[in-house]
Amino acid sequence: MTSAAVKQQVLELGGAFMVSREARDFAQVTGVPGFHGTYMRGRGGVLGEVDAEVVSAAFGFFEPKCVRAAWESVSMPAAEAATGYAEVCRDFGRRKLAGFDRADRLAELLKRVVDAAPSAGLPLFAGWRAMPLPDDGPGAALQLTHVLRELRGGLHLLAVLATGLTPLQAILVAGSPIFDGPNHARHLGWPEPFEPLTDDITARWNAAEKLTEELTAPCFEVLDETEREELSELMREAHRVALAR
Repeated sequence: MTSAAVKQQVLELGGAFMVSREARDFAQVTGVPGFHGTYMRGRGGVLGEVDAEVVSAAFGFFEPKCVRAAWESVSMPAAEAATGYAEVCRDFGRRKLAGFDRADRLAELLKRVVDAAPSAGLPLFAGWRAMPLPDDGPGAALQLTHVLRELRGGLHLLAVLATGLTPLQAILVAGSPIFDGPNHARHLGWPEPFEPLTDDITARWNAAEKLTEELTAPCFEVLDETEREELSELMREAHRVALAR
């Protein structure tokens, strides 16, 4: 499945701008240095000027009090924060994909997938899909990878809940590309002590991951088989170019 083939690239490349130098610079503009305030207000700004509970509901995996504290710490209007965060994403793409000469084609294929995907139950995906795209390939390719990440992330939240897991349980099992489960939970604001993982919790997470792929896979069917293979290849190459150490 294409959804499984590009999972790592979507998660890592689509989220890398969030911890970039561009994001740190934007945090200075918001007046709240550090990760959480800029992340919450920037990523969640597409939801509009809403109460933090709405943001928490959409994000799903963050501890709600952490969301409220971060969301309310930034006075910048939500729409302005979202626009600024989108430019962070684009600028990161322009810097990291400058040497990737197939960015235009990658953006073209990603846009077809993103445009055809259903948005029911996926407010962050819908909000980010509605953000204007830049004209340049590197900026557009990175923004669309982030939008695709929001699609998968929203579907994963639905799958986690459908399999009877709490978001915290899912975090403890899965961790993240840079943290193990407990450290990722701490990063997302969850207080200790954390419950021990059981075979049942792990089995439910595996079921949730399988369901996520089943929900995501049809979104790529707007492309034919050759285009899906091309997209997988382009995502691997963009990931290599952008995140090579």
